[in-house]
Amino acid sequence: MNESQQGAPHRPPLEELQPLALRTRHVVIGGTVAWLVALALILAIPALHQSDRHWWPWTCVAGIALGGFGYAYVRRGRGNASDAA
Repeated sequence: MNESQQGAPHRPPLEELQPLALRTRHVVIGGTVAWLVALALILAIPALHQSDRHWWPWTCVAGIALGGFGYAYVRRGRGNASDAA
């Protein structure tokens, strides 16, 4: 027996998902700012960058650096196909 024969409620068909209308530049900036905030918190709380976690600040620095490269790439017009010249 399928669901309709068992008396299950009828579900309307799901709408097709659409991409969000976001500019890639804003996503890259948001991610880079998040890494900056994480770095500030890690440096402000000593327990988060001592002993086995000594590499955590460098992870944030790498995220910030990659965000900078990503921003430069997107700003040149390569990150948004619809915005590229």
